This record gives sequence, C-alpha cells and structure tokens, in this order.
Amino acid sequence: MFWHPPYYQQLFESYGFQLYFKQYTCARGVATPLHPSFAQRAEGFAAAQPAYRFAHALKREPERMAQDFHHVYNLAWANHSGVPPMSLDKARQLVKQMRPVLDERLLWFAYHENEPVAFFLSLPELNQILKHVGPRLDLLGKLRFLWEKRRYQRRQPKKMFGVIYGVVPAHQGKNVDAVMMVHAQQALIAAGYTDIEMNWIGDFNPRMLATIRSIGAKICKTHVTYRKLFDENRPFERCPIIR
Repeated sequence: MFWHPPYYQQLFESYGFQLYFKQYTCARGVATPLHPSFAQRAEGFAAAQPAYRFAHALKREPERMAQDFHHVYNLAWANHSGVPPMSLDKARQLVKQMRPVLDERLLWFAYHENEPVAFFLSLPELNQILKHVGPRLDLLGKLRFLWEKRRYQRRQPKKMFGVIYGVVPAHQGKNVDAVMMVHAQQALIAAGYTDIEMNWIGDFNPRMLATIRSIGAKICKTHVTYRKLFDENRPFERCPIIR
C-alpha cells in the first residue's frame, strides 16, 4: 500500500499527468451490524434456494481451493476491460504462495449444485505480524514469523483485509452475495477478527462501491492512478466504467 507526500500530486499534475482513476480502501468493524436487508434476504434463503450452500475454504485441500478460485475469477472478473483470464496453473501458484499465511476462515465461497459461483477472499493483516519479525526472513526470521503468527491469532484487536470479491454473472441479483456475507460475518467474529479493510476498489466499479456502502464501510484511504498521453493531440479519457 503506497504512501506519498502531498507534493507528489502537484509534481505529477504539473508534468502533464491526468487522473485516470481513483482506488479506495474502505474499512469497517467486523462486528458492525449489517443493514437489516441482509438478514431479511438471508432468512429463509436455504429453504427457498436449497441448491446453494456457503462454506469457507480448507487449507488441507489446496487443489480444490485453486480450482474454485480459478473458476469464479474467470467468470466474474476476466470479462472486465484490462483483466486477462487466469490459468489454472497460475491459480495453483497463488494458493501455494499464500498458503503459509492463509486463514481458511477468511476465504468464503458460495456454491450452486457444488459449482463455485461467488467468493469473498481475505487475508490476515500481515503487517501486524511482520512488524514484530524484522527485515530478515532467514531461518530465524521464519521461526519468529510462525511464533508471531500464533500470537496474532490469539490477540485483539486483530485486522484482516479483503483481497477480492466476485459473483458469477449468471448468479448476480439472486441475493447470493448478501447471504454469503451473513455467513462469513458470523465466522469472522468467532475467529476473533475485529476490523477489516477492503483494498483498491476503483471509482470505475460503481456496483462494488454500492456493495461497500451497503455493508457500512467507510473510505479510509485513497490512491490515484495517473496517465499521461505522449501524443497530446489525442483526447484524454478516464478509465471506462464497469457496467
């Protein structure tokens, strides 16, 4: 998460860079009640929609985790401008890299007839661990990391950050995301997490911003991506809105 002093803005804009898009980090308390509409939509969902189920990932099943992530990602995100499809091997690599720091209780999936159709994936806030470890991840540093990670799981306040959220288009508008949030919130509270930050939500993604507002999150950080056209005769356009 970059931080720059205020003069950077004037420096870039004076040089001719223009605002391409903003990305917001939003925060909320994990135990902050969701809007009553979430509970209303979740009530009776299981009886009305028995083909759906909700569950967190299992670290002991990394292949299943990779396949479920790969499936939802390519259907929910890869059709957006500038977002290329992801290969299954890449998904496996990501799971392998993140597995040492994963908390499976933060990785939530929705399934329809056992097909993954939505996810809400988060990670522990590693800076709360790494600040006690130091700059070197040699053998001693890795052992210290494991010790501090164990301590982190037992203390409060404990922060997590949202990595990615998505619903397969064919299952949007069916309250799947709202019910998944209700299930996830209960598990996150039980796991002892107190705060969540959801990172880099673009101003070009009004649906996601509406979802963030609906769960009571507030903008706490703003990042800006600038663009400069070398051909100054070309018209400058902001990043296109995701429809």
